[in-house]
This record gives sequence, structure tokens and C-alpha cells, in this order.
Amino acid sequence: MHSLVLPVSFEDAQGEWDRILPDCFTNTVFVTPWWQRTWLRHFGDGSEPRILSVRDGDTTLGIAPMLSRDGVLGFVGSTEVCDYTDFLVTKGNQAAFYTALFDCLESTDWHTIELKSVPEGSPTLSHVPAVARERGHEVALQREDVAPVTELPSSWDGYLAGLSKKGRHELRRKLRRLEGAGLARQYVCESAEAALDGMPDFFRLLRASAPEKAEFMTPEKERFFVDAAGELVARGALRLAFLELDGVRVASCLSFDYGDGHLLYNSGYDPAYSSLSVGFLNKALAIRHAIEEGKREFDFLRGDERYKYDLGGLDRAVYSLAVRR
Repeated sequence: MHSLVLPVSFEDAQGEWDRILPDCFTNTVFVTPWWQRTWLRHFGDGSEPRILSVRDGDTTLGIAPMLSRDGVLGFVGSTEVCDYTDFLVTKGNQAAFYTALFDCLESTDWHTIELKSVPEGSPTLSHVPAVARERGHEVALQREDVAPVTELPSSWDGYLAGLSKKGRHELRRKLRRLEGAGLARQYVCESAEAALDGMPDFFRLLRASAPEKAEFMTPEKERFFVDAAGELVARGALRLAFLELDGVRVASCLSFDYGDGHLLYNSGYDPAYSSLSVGFLNKALAIRHAIEEGKREFDFLRGDERYKYDLGGLDRAVYSLAVRR
């Protein structure tokens, strides 16, 4: 007989949450307790956290980090700043987890469950519809977005060989043109102090690169980015990379180092240098750095921007699910 436990806070669940994450179907920075707690501090007004632990005796089958607002249950997080969200389900326990979870939810007050940003391959996409329909609920599943990913070989030359002939030629041509324009170098802010000191330049370049990025980066989101960066720095997981030309920072990438992957979270560049493709090249050089660090995957995260495919990205879908009583 499975039982559900409701911890009183994130802190109560954090130890077990951290322990089971490596064995979960979805294991990414966006479903860590510290990322979700940071999101909640900045964007959780009016929502009631419901962190449910599904257990079979002393064994944790999974954890469901959820929010309740006006009769709607959903994940902790938002599509604007959380590229993936999901239940934390340990491998081999999915059937028991989802059945027990819905047994618990049936006795609570909600009219809709909205599950957004669920990555392709998650058992949530098959088990939630099946379990919900068994209970007479309506279910809608739709593709929400794409998140291109490229698998990384062990060398930069191997990566270049995997690009299309045109893509490989264009990347090399752009690199030569940049090298001919002045003293160019890309570097990652290695220390915690350098990374946090670099955040204002990151924001400057992000806002300058496109009107929609300037609109996106509100003061509230800037505070969230700084807070999240502090959490990442403390775990050695922040990768803030700048491309400099003759000592001037002309492009930036904010990425996460998590497990075997490198996740490109956001970026920006100075439009005055757009003829040199500095934004594109800074991302390409971030891939080279990830290869040198031994990463096996470069995740461009959500969005179908052209550069992601030019750099070898292949689509993985992101889905949303809605369950209605």
C-alpha cells in the first residue's frame, strides 16, 4: 500500500529530492529543489506549494512538486524561465507513482491540472493521460515547443565533421573573419566573483541584441537571474562566457553545467559587431568549451532559432498536458 506524505517545506524534502534525482527520468537543473525554491521566491505570489512525496514503505518512488492557485494545480515553475518541468519519478516505479499520486489528488480541491514544459520521453506523457482517463477526467496533450540538442563527440574536429558541409564551411569562414578583425578571445568567468561581477555586462548585451529580449528582461526577471546565478555559482554549475574583441566584451552566453550536459540558457551580443557574427560564434565556442570539458550533450533549450540547427541541433519536443474534472 502506497502512502503520500506532504512535507511542510522544501527544506523537509530537499535531502530525499537530491538523493533520488540521478535516478529520475527527468533530471535537469530546472527540477532541482534549489532552482524551484528560487523561482518560488520571485514568482510564487498567490500560489500554495504542494510538495508530495510518494513512498512505498521506506522507499521513495518519486516527488511531485506542485502549486495550487484558484483550483488549478501545476508544476513549480513557469515557461518563461523554466525550460523543463516534470514530476520526479524514479525509474521502474512509474506505474505505482502515478496511480498513488492521482489517488491522493482525487481527494483534494481542483478543477484543472496544467502540466507544462514536459520533455519528450517523460513517463508523465503516457501515464498521466491513462490514469486520469481511468478516473473519468478529460485530457488534452499538445506539443508546446522544441528544444534542440546536439550530441557532442570527444573532439572539436569530430564536432565539425558532424555538421553539414555548408555549416562547417560557414563556421570556419566566420571564425577566420573574426580573427582578422582584431584580437579576439572567448573565456569563461571561472571564479564565483568574476561570474557575478560579469552579470551586468551579460544583461547589457542581452538587452542590446533584440527588442524582444529587452522586453523579456524586466527588473523582476533580472533579480531572479542574479539569484539563480548565485545558486549555480555555489554549486560550480554556472558558465558565463564572453567573447572579447580588442578588449571589448561583444557577446555573452549564460549556460549551466549539469551532469553530462551543457545547457545554453540565454545569450546576447552588441549589434555594432553583428557583421562579425559575434553572437553566433560565441555559442559555437561555448560548444567547443563543453567538448573540452568532456560533456556529452549541448542543450540549446527551448525555441527554434535558426542558429541552433546551424550548430547541429536536432529537435526534441516539449509538451503540455491538461487534465479537467
